[in-house]
Amino acid sequence: MTRVAHVDPVGGLAGDMLLAALLDAGAPRSALNDAIAAVGLDDVVIDVSEPVRAGLRATHVDVRTAAGHGRTGEAMRAAIAGSGLTPPVRTRSIDALDRLIDAEAAVHGVNSSDVVLHELGGDDTLVDICGAFALLDALEIERLVCAPVPLGRGVGEMDHGPMPLPAPATMALLAGVPVVGVETPGELVTPTGAAIVVTAADAWGELPAMVLRATGTGVGTREHPDRPNIVRITIGDARAESGAGTTVVLLQANIDDLVPELVPDVLEACMTAGAIDVWTVPIQMKKARPGVLLSVLGRPDQERALAETLLTHSSTLGVRVQRLERYELDRAIREVDIDGHTVRVKIGLLEGRAVNVAPEHDDCAAVAAATGRPVKQIWAEALAAATVTQDIEDAHAR
Repeated sequence: MTRVAHVDPVGGLAGDMLLAALLDAGAPRSALNDAIAAVGLDDVVIDVSEPVRAGLRATHVDVRTAAGHGRTGEAMRAAIAGSGLTPPVRTRSIDALDRLIDAEAAVHGVNSSDVVLHELGGDDTLVDICGAFALLDALEIERLVCAPVPLGRGVGEMDHGPMPLPAPATMALLAGVPVVGVETPGELVTPTGAAIVVTAADAWGELPAMVLRATGTGVGTREHPDRPNIVRITIGDARAESGAGTTVVLLQANIDDLVPELVPDVLEACMTAGAIDVWTVPIQMKKARPGVLLSVLGRPDQERALAETLLTHSSTLGVRVQRLERYELDRAIREVDIDGHTVRVKIGLLEGRAVNVAPEHDDCAAVAAATGRPVKQIWAEALAAATVTQDIEDAHAR
């Protein structure tokens, strides 16, 4: 099953509202605190409250930072790149910031390397971006769908003087995104909110089919005359048709100059970055040099993180990427007791019917080490116990 989230920007999109909605949906506050600490934002204070808006309880996040002037886009990027964020969160945060920088560059007619983020160059922008992706990661969101984005109109005061609303950078960020004009005056969508959602969204549209697990409502500070100033996030488990094809990315690199002892470290780094599977194949390269083909399989939204991991941890200068269709079984985990120890067993399901049963080898090895018995005996007992459990469940289902 895939954990899916749907963002409904009822009153617009802003970074702090997205943080509030994710916290309200069950993301741990500690994940936000850890992200702030990882970026080194020591002077940031986060106040979380639960006001009542439109008669409904919601969550509000107030990001308080020390007063400061805008920073260059490069300085903001360096702060994230040099942070202690996990690789997936760091990569997606940089992606969102790069989109923001490119939008500002296009609007002002300058190179991206020369962009100075005046209103958006504070610590609060870093908190919004890095915090949002840290909370999405903590909630284990694998797919995000966003409803059409409402756009108000009017004039706003910026450092450069009066500007039309939505801000020009916001409009640049939303290119290619479904939007709808509304009569609500003022700025409903901030550039930071747009950058986060455009980076995170895998699709745009209405609420997808799911088994509902949680909802979260984040509110802003302003009150709109015609709509609640909220963002609502709905989270659930989406079940694709059993065996249906899904898209995956295959990243590969041919290498002939990497110390052999370091190859397992590259593969482990890719698994940590979210790869589905990794493997190597010995090959012969130019000038008859022995080499290795590194292959990494992942989800499309992990492509950049996995490519950067390969480029960082191996000696390759380039990574090839292919998009492939893959048929997958639905999966479930059973836990069985062997000699007082827990062993997890993976169940592969086709249209609700178990077609593969496989005990986790590491669990079996741990039980074998604790009991002094052979791993193969633990494995066989776990398989038998899980099979009996599955047969009983199937009988009850009938």
